[in-house]
Amino acid sequence: MRKILVFSLALLLSACGLQAAGTAALSLVPLPASVEAGSGEFVWKNKQKVVCPGYPGDSIRKVCERFAADLQQSTGVELRMAKKGRGAVVLTLDAELAPEAYRLDVSKDGIRISAARPAGFFYAFQTVKQLMPRNVVAGKRADAPAGGWTVPAVSIVDEPRFGWRGFMLDEGRHFFGKETVKHVLDIMSTYKLNRFHWHLTEDQGWRIEVKKYPRLTEVGAWRNSRILAWKGTQPDGQRYGGFYTQDDIREIVAYARERFIEIVPEIDMPGHFQAALAAYPELSCTPDQKHEVWLRQGVSGDVMNVASPKAVQFAKDVIDELIELFPFNYIHIGGDECPTRAWEQNAECQALYAEIGAKTYRDLQGHFYRQLEQHIQSKPVAEQRHLIAWNEILGSNTDGLDLTVMAWVGADKAAQTAAGRGMDVILSPQIPYYINRKQSKDPSEPLSQGYGNETVEAVYNYKPANGVSPELLPHYIGVQANFWTEYVIEPEFLEYLMLPRLAAVAEAGWTPQERRTYDSFKQRIQADAEWYELCGFDYGKHIFK
Repeated sequence: MRKILVFSLALLLSACGLQAAGTAALSLVPLPASVEAGSGEFVWKNKQKVVCPGYPGDSIRKVCERFAADLQQSTGVELRMAKKGRGAVVLTLDAELAPEAYRLDVSKDGIRISAARPAGFFYAFQTVKQLMPRNVVAGKRADAPAGGWTVPAVSIVDEPRFGWRGFMLDEGRHFFGKETVKHVLDIMSTYKLNRFHWHLTEDQGWRIEVKKYPRLTEVGAWRNSRILAWKGTQPDGQRYGGFYTQDDIREIVAYARERFIEIVPEIDMPGHFQAALAAYPELSCTPDQKHEVWLRQGVSGDVMNVASPKAVQFAKDVIDELIELFPFNYIHIGGDECPTRAWEQNAECQALYAEIGAKTYRDLQGHFYRQLEQHIQSKPVAEQRHLIAWNEILGSNTDGLDLTVMAWVGADKAAQTAAGRGMDVILSPQIPYYINRKQSKDPSEPLSQGYGNETVEAVYNYKPANGVSPELLPHYIGVQANFWTEYVIEPEFLEYLMLPRLAAVAEAGWTPQERRTYDSFKQRIQADAEWYELCGFDYGKHIFK
């Protein structure tokens, strides 16, 4: 594991003015909408009662039981569940609160939580964990501090600024496996992120089992180089790849749901599609030519033939299996960086261009998405399912498309264009929210994109929806950090490059803009160094100087 700018935990905590046994009491990330510190503290004791307004097996009860299990694992304190009566912890339903909102009151007499939905109670308990020593967040057993395990007195009224608070992981280029994905979901849930955008297909690899098309994983999931060629770097000839079975997917979906995270699968079509064409060349514009899983970085011109009925049916079949596997609201269909040259030279595409009265060949992409949308609308789940595409789709005819736009290149301008067309938008600006890019100028930075300008401070200081007119604001549904893996060789690079920048994006998604300052964030994030160290994370230690 590559360690960068290494400091001992003791020196790190000392320099930050923190104590290992009782990290900064109100070092909450993301910062709640309203926090008022009280006096005194609540002391945990064995066999205290948690009064939960849910029956065994229902969602709220499961949230309570999960918190109790986590507390026992990290502190040894055992709690008892009850449906009514007096208790040290009392949960109350309040239908007036927003779906993810909560109120938390801690005094020496107990903990009181109000929420309208299970998610609100879950986020309240995440805050309670952060109010305790960081071994509780880490899930690591430790000796009780002097005075026992306590929670400082505080009153918090909290709800997120945006409903979409996301993180994208690209596994098309680098395959991590189930345990790493669960690890990412755990980090996300601590920072109250609620959308895991799972980039599962690329030119360089297809990572999800599709029962109707087995060659997607038999052929498309494997390539003959671990390292992707770029500039003077050549393929290494190593057999490399992997994929998730549908049972794996169901396991991860269940794990995410327990943490109130929706998974948004991305199947990139019609571009970034070469791995699929290696398996099924008949879906391409040149079916008689050889196609192989790509060994290079960059953008391949080998794209799906969107005028082919067989290719359109393939896309519909894949979406059908996604609907069964991912019981959430969104499916991402990519749409970025799709060259049109293959269409311009293909007779079927030329005929379709004339048939639909296209103005540019990019309109073929919009037509393709319109067919997929109509297919989804024919399903019983139609009202709950929506397509997402990257903002290049705005170069196509989007009239009548029920499409959410993920804005990445020229993000602020693209978002305003999409919102002006009545489309919902998610802000995911390449600069600075692509947190796979170098986060410092230190020469020991791992090889990646960028020049070290996407520092924690630069990520934090981006102001989502800044200056957007009031009539467009309702279309701005959230923010998202992205992690692309062209340069990833070791999984530890994922931790190093995402932490603590992911926390900075999480706070942009949760905390009201007027309460956000980098100086405050930098002070509060110091406490998380203990969590990272306890779990052995490889993280950006320079921010903790």
